[in-house]
Amino acid sequence: MRPLARCLIAAAAAFAFVSLAGAQTWPVRPIRLVVGFPPGGATDVVARAFAPRLGEALGQSIVIDNRPGAGGNIGLEMVAKSTPDGYTLLKSAAGAIVIGPHLYKLSVDVARDLVPVAPTMLTTLMLVVRPGLPVRSVAELIAYARANPGKLSYGSSGIGSGLHIAGEMLVRAANIQATHVPYKGAVMALNDMLGDRVDFMFDTAPVVPHIKADRLRLLAVARATRSPMFPDTPTMAEAGTDVTVEFVQGVFAPTGTPRAIVARLNREMGRIMQSAEVRAVLTGMGAEPVTASPEEFAALLQRDRERFGAIVRAANIRVE
Repeated sequence: MRPLARCLIAAAAAFAFVSLAGAQTWPVRPIRLVVGFPPGGATDVVARAFAPRLGEALGQSIVIDNRPGAGGNIGLEMVAKSTPDGYTLLKSAAGAIVIGPHLYKLSVDVARDLVPVAPTMLTTLMLVVRPGLPVRSVAELIAYARANPGKLSYGSSGIGSGLHIAGEMLVRAANIQATHVPYKGAVMALNDMLGDRVDFMFDTAPVVPHIKADRLRLLAVARATRSPMFPDTPTMAEAGTDVTVEFVQGVFAPTGTPRAIVARLNREMGRIMQSAEVRAVLTGMGAEPVTASPEEFAALLQRDRERFGAIVRAANIRVE
């Protein structure tokens, strides 16, 4: 065997040994969990629900680091470029994973540079309108939009976000005109809606308390079946406009993270997401816990990436 070949084999073996040793002793210091959205949004709320329990299971604290902007891509790119040692993880909304790559010129390849670790929840998008808008159903919203072409606006957490895609699907399916107003996070959009500056939007957990307090009006849910939290509220399909948008959020790690670490995180996350405490948080948000292996999670994301990529192209959605 040539000396160079022997050196390469020895180096590879040494790297594998070091990686295995590191995985066996991991974690020995706090873990950073990057959240690509502002505090208070659904992605952040879920991260703060499971992070303390994950830290307890691993014997190290989980430090949440909010890095909002560009539809979640700022945090995403940061994690994808980080050292794959299990000490930097990403909690991302599905939009940044399955929609963002079709819109943004990223410095990373999401499918190549991030490893799906574990899903966390299936989100329920709810169509809500500001209280001052004189509509009480999807049909009335569509009729109002047609009677007032171009006067309605809808908010989202950013161009190409899941909330934007849902709004665009409604506009196209109903053949109405409405101005999209993108924000750096759903919380900002929600605040403007509460201030009567945005007319309608699709959103998840943050709207629930406002619906219950009659500060926002819920028209429909964009899921295949009715929400257990709002059983009297129709699905979008039942309301006559089939806009079904179901996203699975999750935790990711940079590619190259030792498999043993990914496997342990997956086991712990599966147990935590099914715990009574976390299930209660999700139920209060109108969401449902999801568990799957890293491979199953990756396959689900790939299917969604293809589906929503087709929608982005058909709607000609672009980041300006």
